[in-house]
Parts: sequence; structure tokens; C-alpha cells
Amino acid sequence: MKLRSFVLVCWTMVTLALTASANDQKATGYASWYGEDHRGRLMANGKKFNPDKLTAASWFYPLGTRVRVTALDENTSRRGTKSTPRTVLVTITDRGPAKELVRGGRIIDLGHAAFKKLAHPDLGLIQVQVQALN
Repeated sequence: MKLRSFVLVCWTMVTLALTASANDQKATGYASWYGEDHRGRLMANGKKFNPDKLTAASWFYPLGTRVRVTALDENTSRRGTKSTPRTVLVTITDRGPAKELVRGGRIIDLGHAAFKKLAHPDLGLIQVQVQALN
């Protein structure tokens, strides 16, 4: 059963990665966030995590890649008004979301500060489009 789950997660990751590169490095899925509980922990790039910086974790982009994350949900506006889509530029500094969450369509874990630029943190999960810039 564990092997089956592992194969499914790998297949999902490969499919999303191929989709991203085939679509000019754009991918659509869900973003979650992580914050204070992880402050000071080492990230995959060897530096300590700071939730106040515009960073993110993803399995689909190389470490150090700058990406533009655009919120696609209409309910992400903090004032309840329709406006232009919210975007934030982040640097991939870590690996994530947790592998079991990738099956649910999560493609990126944003640091708390980055998520707050797109939506209220109480939402926890929002639909986004991610585009590599470099």
C-alpha cells in the first residue's frame, strides 16, 4: 500500500511538473501557508525560515527560482470588492507542501507574509496560478 501511495504521489508530481513546463512554466493548483511554528527551522536551501519574508516551498521548481503567484479565487479580496487579481513574487527556498497534500492539488506552500498579500490567512487554502520568472 505504501508503494502504491508513493507511486501515485510521484506520478502527480511528474504530471504537474510537465504541465508547468509545457504551459510556459505556469501551473494552476492550490496554495497553503506556513508560519510561526516553523520560524528558525532550516529550509532545503540551508537557511533559517522567516515567515515575514516572501518565500515559498514547492516540489516543482528548483530552489532559488522566483515565481509569480496569482490568486484565482474571487473571495480572496480582504475588502469584499472585486479588483484585479492579487499577485506576489516569491523565491522558492524550501520543499513542500507535504507529499500527501500534493494529491489534493496543492502546488505551493507560501510563507505567511506572502499568503497575506493574496488572501486572509483564515482561508488557509486558495486557488492560484504559479509562473516561473527565471
